[in-house]
Amino acid sequence: MELKQVIVVRRDLKMSKGKLAAQVAHASVEAAEKSKWKREWLNGLQKKSVLGCKDLDELLDIYESAKEQKLSVSLIRDAGRTEIPPGTITCVGLGPAPEDEIDKITGRLKLL
Repeated sequence: MELKQVIVVRRDLKMSKGKLAAQVAHASVEAAEKSKWKREWLNGLQKKSVLGCKDLDELLDIYESAKEQKLSVSLIRDAGRTEIPPGTITCVGLGPAPEDEIDKITGRLKLL
């Protein structure tokens, strides 16, 4: 079984590269901490992809779909100390989980 993690980022926010990297890191760590496959993934290749979605509505749909599939998922809200207002939802982390389960939800999305 191949495991992977996917982080989905809102394209409409136009975050700087540094801000985006920090948000992706938050999502990766939070989602991994919740995953029942964490140990196996950490001891393997730690496969992950960062994908983009168009806006908040699409991101929330992805989040709800992951919850319905009982995947580890983390919704990231920014603290608002730099570029964007406090509470802005920036991205979602899914997994690590079996690749085929994550692909059912994010397989249509493009790399960021």
